[in-house]
Amino acid sequence: MTPNGDTGPVTYRECRNHHHIYPVSMRANVGESTSVSGLKGPLSGVRVVEVGGIGPTPFAGMMLADMGADVIRLDRAPGAGFGQAGPGDPSLRGRQTLAVDLSSEPGRALALKLAARADALIEGFRPGVMERLGLGPDELLELNPRLVYGRVTGYGQAGPLAGLPGHDINFLALAGLLGASQRAGERPMFPVNAAADYGGGAMFLLFGVLCALLEARSYGRGQVVDAAMVDGVALLTTMVHSLRAAGMWNGAPGANVLDSGAHFYEVYETADGGHLAVGAIEPRFYARLLELLELPADAFPQWQTDRWPDLKARFAAVFAQRSAAAWAALLEPEEVCVTVVRGPFDAPDDLHLRARGTFTTLAGVRQPAPAPRLSLTPARARPAEDDPRAALARWGVE
Repeated sequence: MTPNGDTGPVTYRECRNHHHIYPVSMRANVGESTSVSGLKGPLSGVRVVEVGGIGPTPFAGMMLADMGADVIRLDRAPGAGFGQAGPGDPSLRGRQTLAVDLSSEPGRALALKLAARADALIEGFRPGVMERLGLGPDELLELNPRLVYGRVTGYGQAGPLAGLPGHDINFLALAGLLGASQRAGERPMFPVNAAADYGGGAMFLLFGVLCALLEARSYGRGQVVDAAMVDGVALLTTMVHSLRAAGMWNGAPGANVLDSGAHFYEVYETADGGHLAVGAIEPRFYARLLELLELPADAFPQWQTDRWPDLKARFAAVFAQRSAAAWAALLEPEEVCVTVVRGPFDAPDDLHLRARGTFTTLAGVRQPAPAPRLSLTPARARPAEDDPRAALARWGVE
């Protein structure tokens, strides 16, 4: 979900045996701790201030931390946002979270100290919130001219809708992706929060921030990154626009090659209630699929679009004859692009994903492992840090 909300007060607690007042740390459910200074990932040495929120901002902070960046997260209520599971939350791994009231003078002062020492700051509030806190890009770039100021919002920093709240489903709807995800005669269906929050939001924020960091390192000047989810999602629909330009997308829902119109790019139910994802687009993969299904090629013309509804019904009748496991044994090892549909909590047990280590367990929680994989400086998932003083000391903040 998208962090289009305002900040709110968060109290401080006084740390015992010390005369300073420090923000409360988010405690990780792990016994071990790994020092950031000992991690040499590809972003080792990069300091990032993450202003707490939900959706794309913590996901981006997690990916930066996985890659070795030293990330300090400032949050009004650590681990209490929508969809966050507290200290063991996967999206909060790898970094120190400090409970900070940015509307208070001590909170703002701490944020300014960190921003002065940071390479980048990422935030996901609605336009104007950070400015009202005295922590907008004008103030921080004057303080630190090399700072990359990353902003991720649903509707962007400007435009008629910029000040409105919204969530993943709203940005998908506006940018056209939700309308392209619709079967004939059915309502559009959204892919949980993956496409806008993470795909159109966090990924584009990260790309923009890393581009701007290269600029800052080359020329010594920071800048603002405006990552609007509606922009990112729109860009993710490039294939649909390409197909339309090629005369292969007619606009009718569920009648096109990638929106369930084609019989060779569809999900089919199996005899035991499971499902198969069929994506045999290339002619040779399609031909091989017909061979394995023992179907005559001349009766199943691939690109005769007026036959697609009938051919889909015939495919459905064939796939309904065996269990998902039986189809997997026959088709998954072959070059036919057919895969059994697995749920998010079944996927970690898949043989291929286990072999690759696609999922890992951290702080007792099974979760996706870092990606992508670098050959020389690999990413690493680490528990959330639990030592505010050490994190601040690394940054030279007392």
